[in-house]
Amino acid sequence: MDQKREVTSVDLVALTAELNEYAGAKVDKAYLYGDDLLRLKMRDFDRGRVELLIEVGDTKRAHVADPTHVPDAPGRPPNFAKMLRNRLSGADFHEVRQHGFDRILEFEFRREDADTTVVAELFGDGNIAVLDPQGEVVDSLDTVRLQSRTVAPGREYGFPSARVNPLELDYEGFAAKMRESDTDLVRTLATQLNFGGLYAEELCSLAGVEKTKDVGEATESDLEALFEASDRLLGAIEAGDLDPRVYYEPADDEEDADRGARVDVTPVDLQEYDHLPSEAFDSFDAALDDYFTNLDTSEDEDSGETVERPDFENEIEKQQRIIEQQEQAIEDFERQAEAEREKAEALYGHYDLVDDLLTAVQEAREAGHGWQDIAETFEDAAGDVPGAEAFSGVDESEGMVLVRIDDHTVTLDPESGVEKNADRLYTEAKRIEEKKAGARAAIENTREDLEAVKQRRDEWEAEPEPEFEEDDEDVDWLARASIPIRHQEQWYERFRWFRTSEGFLVLGGRDADQNEELVKKYMDRYDRFFHSQAHGGPITVLKTSEPSEPSNDIEVPDRDKRQAAQFAVSCSSVWKDGRGAGDAYMVSPDQVSKTPESGEYLEKGGFAIRGDRTYFRDLPVDWAVGITCEPNTRVLGGPTDAIRDQVETLVEVEPGRYAQGDAAKRIYREFRERFADQSFVRKVASPGEIQKYMPPGGSRIRD
Repeated sequence: MDQKREVTSVDLVALTAELNEYAGAKVDKAYLYGDDLLRLKMRDFDRGRVELLIEVGDTKRAHVADPTHVPDAPGRPPNFAKMLRNRLSGADFHEVRQHGFDRILEFEFRREDADTTVVAELFGDGNIAVLDPQGEVVDSLDTVRLQSRTVAPGREYGFPSARVNPLELDYEGFAAKMRESDTDLVRTLATQLNFGGLYAEELCSLAGVEKTKDVGEATESDLEALFEASDRLLGAIEAGDLDPRVYYEPADDEEDADRGARVDVTPVDLQEYDHLPSEAFDSFDAALDDYFTNLDTSEDEDSGETVERPDFENEIEKQQRIIEQQEQAIEDFERQAEAEREKAEALYGHYDLVDDLLTAVQEAREAGHGWQDIAETFEDAAGDVPGAEAFSGVDESEGMVLVRIDDHTVTLDPESGVEKNADRLYTEAKRIEEKKAGARAAIENTREDLEAVKQRRDEWEAEPEPEFEEDDEDVDWLARASIPIRHQEQWYERFRWFRTSEGFLVLGGRDADQNEELVKKYMDRYDRFFHSQAHGGPITVLKTSEPSEPSNDIEVPDRDKRQAAQFAVSCSSVWKDGRGAGDAYMVSPDQVSKTPESGEYLEKGGFAIRGDRTYFRDLPVDWAVGITCEPNTRVLGGPTDAIRDQVETLVEVEPGRYAQGDAAKRIYREFRERFADQSFVRKVASPGEIQKYMPPGGSRIRD
């Protein structure tokens, strides 16, 4: 029997009432373990120390833990934990609410300066979001940008679409929801009524109905019995009439004949588990604490055998080969699509010749001549038959004629004329282009797989990091004598890049080849395209989704658009010329074309823009270079407003008389003076590395 890893909606109905008994407790400190376990340390006047644990990873739970069950405080609190400490220290725990019948808990904390709500999403991938009094997200463990909801800093928190809440249904509503189903009773209760598998089976047992009976065959008395069972179960839980249990797998050995590993925890004793040994608890919260604290203690112990190192290199080579094959496929699609377009253009370029040939073929067919006769006539006719010099053969089975023009052999339908044949070729080119989009998505997925393998290899080989004392919570990286270096290279680092205030990735080309690559390979339909009005600027793309995510039509805040536009201006000739400001514009990807206007020519890396543009006028050039120490140690560069909160320290720069390399050396010396660990600066932020994150042209440090 599989062990329970996640609390259910029914569990949360029971849990919220018990957690609200801690209302009035004051928050001392917040801790974050890894990226999915939050601990809030509180003090209660009557109970003393209160430890609230919220976990949203592979295991999803929320409960107050016995202090002896709480893990030791982690070192180096991340920014998320620091933010929580700033907002919650000294705040009162006011209440906790379950959102509808969803696996979502809202923990409300009150403090004189501002209230804070912590939302725990105990479903799907799991997430924790921190909201201000207006319901806007201050920060979240994960950013969610979907068509249906958004969870991102600065945005109003979006709850998932409402689900059916059986607590609010009377019998008529319950029966109506059941009758809408086309499956059996137990599946309908589990999915349509949101009870989940275990409690759906429990309700069928309590009601005395056959769980596999189709809803269409269920009688009115069946539905009435199920509703009464649901009403009794949920009514008892809401009223606090609980009998919390932790259930065990029956033991296999003779030494412990009563029970084996813990397999489930429930707020009431279930008929479905009559065959399992169980232990009763005074509260459901205590049962949850016991269950999840001991969840893994009875699993197989390490046998003592040496764990063989996985063959990471072979897997990396495999993923790299796949990427090479996928890149080759994209290039093949590009060549095929271009060839089809060239064929279509060749038809128009030799319109009269092709039209004469097709007309001659069509007239011969109407006169009753066979395909072989037509072929022989063209081959023998030389210049006597119109279009004969372009004739290349016939495809009798398909009723098509082959022509040779501009080094292309083109298959044409003689009944369609020049225009329709050209349109067919353009359509085929478009179809091939669409195959490129699928290939791009596949290659990004493979890149993600490759990075995951590299990360597992790095984690396997990494030495244990130094531990820090519990009170060493706000790390002063500038003063620390030794800073561990942690950096995982990302695919986009070969471009110019930065992340906006809300985390959108902005990419810029370093040359004409990269400009072409950004538009053709990495710009999706819902991204934003930016360019400076001045010449010499990079193609700039604001990604609305990560390459591994599906492209979604989401709103980009004005602040982030402005930062991307400022990036485009600062990396253009505006900076090189020493000007203080410039203009930029934004368009959608479907306005960007490689096809020039009639009579015009596009150089490599250039694109034609059609339609209305959104302008950003008189943007000041603005740039800063900084160093971040967590979660990665690296140099960052970009608009000051964007990177200020992403780095430990930064140096602002402006157009100036020092060459890029000389300016980078001055910034390097400034960083060395700020950090106690100068060897760290030398390894992470050398002048050459800093130069990668600076605008092209002369610079100086801003006073």
